[in-house]
Amino acid sequence: MTLEAIKYKVGQLQILDQLLLPAESKYIPIASVKDGWDAIYKMQVRGAPAIAIVGCLSLVVEIYDKQYDTKHALQSEVVQHLQYLVTSRPTAVNLKLAADEVKTLAENLLANETVNVEGMKHQIIKSIEQMLEKDIQDNRAIGENGANALLKGVDRPLKLLTHCNTGSLATAGYGTALGVIRSVNVRNLLEHVYCTETRPYNQGARLTAYELVHDKLPATLITDSMVAALLNSTKVDAIIVGADRVAANGDTANKIGTYQLAVVAKHHDVPFYVAAPFTSIDVAIQDGSRIKIEERPEQELTHIGGQRIAAPGIGCWNPAFDVTPAELITGIITERGVLKPSELAEKVRPK
Repeated sequence: MTLEAIKYKVGQLQILDQLLLPAESKYIPIASVKDGWDAIYKMQVRGAPAIAIVGCLSLVVEIYDKQYDTKHALQSEVVQHLQYLVTSRPTAVNLKLAADEVKTLAENLLANETVNVEGMKHQIIKSIEQMLEKDIQDNRAIGENGANALLKGVDRPLKLLTHCNTGSLATAGYGTALGVIRSVNVRNLLEHVYCTETRPYNQGARLTAYELVHDKLPATLITDSMVAALLNSTKVDAIIVGADRVAANGDTANKIGTYQLAVVAKHHDVPFYVAAPFTSIDVAIQDGSRIKIEERPEQELTHIGGQRIAAPGIGCWNPAFDVTPAELITGIITERGVLKPSELAEKVRPK
């Protein structure tokens, strides 16, 4: 049975509360845009693709049963809600790009005199609902493309390492980096996968480990600080991570700790791949220095499960993401193939 983090049917949305995993599997209703914003900000849903889908679907449930007197009123409300949703997690680009597409659609429908207000609302809802299915298709393509790249010229099972959570819990289903690992496993060529605990929010220990156990994959959990020792003592064939935003030159923002993994991988001559859909690529941003990095509350560092673990009075710095320079990235695995960072600008049209 496939893990399902997002449940949607005819204007009703529920998400798996990932703050409670792995101890409890509980779905919570998202009945409005405010509910969607809160769930994204609190990280009850996380992962750039899932954030975009839940954000946009929260707009669907907000407008689903509402009646609008004019197309202008509908368009104005759609734009206002989308602008608000984008503020929930500023680093991940998927939600912003999805919001921009929906806003453009609303503007085009507003200008189309052959479409009435109900037809306009129907088309907006339909376009958002299609994001769920497309994300799963894209993820499976990423998985296949990544497996092909990793296994090219290789006739033995692989040992792989991943960081944070990039599976069914971070997407509409299957996953990006974890989707690549799943595709390798489907071919019976996965010897072992290592996952980092991913401090301070422990997405690896709580979520990736949960998915690996669920799928019965051969896996080992390590702390973030053990990666260098692991690569020094064990032949790891590749590191595969996800992405929250990829700049035009290939610089990649991902969960904090990714950059140091890439540096260590370079030292040990281990290929370092980023797995991301085209919706994570933002060619409007020239390089990683222009990516806004979200900073999270200090309590995420000082407390675990509501219990303080740090000395009272200590200062904290808690960026949620870091940027890995393009020169440390072997390839970017997308639904359209595996690209070198230098190829991105010519392959992706500006949004």
